[in-house]
Amino acid sequence: MLMAATSPDVIELRETGIDSPQRCAAPWLRAARALARWLDGCFGAITLIVGLSVLATIPIAQLLSLGYLLEVSGRVARTGRIRAGFVGVRRAAMIGRLAIGIGLWMIPLWIAASLRFSAHLIDPASRATRGWTAALIVLALVALFQIATGCLRGGKLRHFVWPRPLHSLRLAMQPGAYGLACDGVWDFFAALRVPYYFGLGWRGFLGAAAWLIVPISLLAVASRLKPGAGALAALVGGSILALVLVHLPFLQARFAAEHRWRALFEVRALRQAFTRAPVAFLIALGATLLSALPLYLLKIEIVPREAAWLPSLLFVVSIFPARVLSGWALARANRHPTARHWLFRWFSRLAMLPLVAIYVLLVYFTQYLSWYGVWSLYEQHAFLVPAPFLGL
Repeated sequence: MLMAATSPDVIELRETGIDSPQRCAAPWLRAARALARWLDGCFGAITLIVGLSVLATIPIAQLLSLGYLLEVSGRVARTGRIRAGFVGVRRAAMIGRLAIGIGLWMIPLWIAASLRFSAHLIDPASRATRGWTAALIVLALVALFQIATGCLRGGKLRHFVWPRPLHSLRLAMQPGAYGLACDGVWDFFAALRVPYYFGLGWRGFLGAAAWLIVPISLLAVASRLKPGAGALAALVGGSILALVLVHLPFLQARFAAEHRWRALFEVRALRQAFTRAPVAFLIALGATLLSALPLYLLKIEIVPREAAWLPSLLFVVSIFPARVLSGWALARANRHPTARHWLFRWFSRLAMLPLVAIYVLLVYFTQYLSWYGVWSLYEQHAFLVPAPFLGL
């Protein structure tokens, strides 16, 4: 099991795999280990994305998904490295291996339980029923032993597939084996930092909601007012929302990087940072808005609860790069001590106008396409939880 890191800097290095390369004499062995690390990282990234997608469909727990995405932008902003945004990939790979290993042993149990149930329906006292009941008990004991010893031996896939009962018994009988196993499990779950990500997601959610509640509410009530008053409310709400959209992705990234609640509302400091990296801010804002627009098409029809994680998967995959780019833009601003040339600043400002205008216009009309109508305006998945939380 992975041990909990003792400091935030060490956690960042270990979770991103920056300290993982090992020296070896033979070049082919170095290449093989590098390929194994790369494949393990890819598997961990896939597991991480699927896990975040599942969490995003669970009420309250979806704040963990938002907290992770905020941490991604915060770490990139602090370190200036895109690689630092892949937080917990190695640990996610371990969770994925555990899930696959346990799932493989659940397959024969499921088959035996299904056959035993069918035999019991036909004749509860038959020989087939007794035989499948005994087979189910034996398989359950074997699966329990193999899963426990597989975790004890390291939790890799080969530890579940390739049984080594004598070696596993020797490990289990060693002095202090139970205490070491308990400590390893505790350290592993402690290193997941669930309270930290939940708190980060909760504060980021409240900060984004405070910025969005007024303009979104104006857009929501505009369609229910008389034509003149409705047009005025839509114009005012859309204008305020456009100003919010220019600032909010980077305010959330600053909040995640500095862990200060006030950073969510320090607009002047953010504008100063913009002058030092205007093109980077333009790229990050464009990626955030463009990646969020196609996701509104998934709200046209209601998604069954059993398949809710599938659109959430697309949400996470689309928003993750935008969070990385928001942190990258702040990191570039922090590295440059002086403002860029006025030509770059004004070009970026003028280029942002059509981006936010198109986004606001399309978001306003989504209330007529979405299954939940006007309430879908409050589902700003690019800044709140990465899922249509009103439909959960």
